[in-house]
Amino acid sequence: MEPAIQNMPNDYLPILIQFGVATLFSVGVILLTHFIGPKVKTETKLGSFESGIEVVGNARQPFSIKYFIVAILFVIFDIEVIFMYPWAVNFREFGLSGLIEMFVFMALLLLGFIYVLKKRVLDWE
Repeated sequence: MEPAIQNMPNDYLPILIQFGVATLFSVGVILLTHFIGPKVKTETKLGSFESGIEVVGNARQPFSIKYFIVAILFVIFDIEVIFMYPWAVNFREFGLSGLIEMFVFMALLLLGFIYVLKKRVLDWE
């Protein structure tokens, strides 16, 4: 009977070192920018803005849902690429069945994209 593998504290040393370096770096950068950064606080500097443009009107006004739909569609097709990358790396091991499965996956995504186009979701008018 083999002895059970025990985790020794020195096995975790590289992880602790990496955690310490990351913590020191992030705290150090925050402190450095605090000490060497500009300290003049004016009303203009403290005012809110959106993409360099001054705020005009009420922030509670409704706007088109199409911005959200485009963002969600972007995320969906971005996730598609994330699923395709490991498949492409292991393409030879999957063989013909892996190729067929990827074609089915791509066909389903293409059907979804055609559905989105038919519903005219991406039209801005």
